[in-house]
Amino acid sequence: MSSFNKVILMGRLTRDPEVRFTQGGMAICGLSIAVNERFKGSDGDWQDRATFVDVTIFGKRGEAFAAYHKSGSAAFIEGKLRLDQWDDKQSGAKRSKLFVVADSFEFVNGAEKKEKSSQGGAEDDYGPDSWSAPAHDQGNFDNSPF
Repeated sequence: MSSFNKVILMGRLTRDPEVRFTQGGMAICGLSIAVNERFKGSDGDWQDRATFVDVTIFGKRGEAFAAYHKSGSAAFIEGKLRLDQWDDKQSGAKRSKLFVVADSFEFVNGAEKKEKSSQGGAEDDYGPDSWSAPAHDQGNFDNSPF
């Protein structure tokens, strides 16, 4: 039986990405992303639940991701699940960690390097958060073929 391992996440970073390098010079970017879920509870009220996911991005992709993202930045990440297992050195207990290894990412709200330019300028006002549909299109799906 074949298997399929694919993860697609969209959320916001909970901390600044951290880049470290192997002895061979390969970059390893570590980050955590919060993915929100909205659902109706048993009482009928809407509730929000956040899931926090650790993500690792290897190589030049990791360096590029870290250069353009910071805590609070929106991110769209595609990758696969990986389970690391090891024996705790102090207690000898078996330990494990499930995380995502990113294969690719997309910019969600435009890109702006973390270092501000000397010219200043407007804040990021060209991303999807600033877009709005015409009033007649918002929520009117009666004529949708789906």
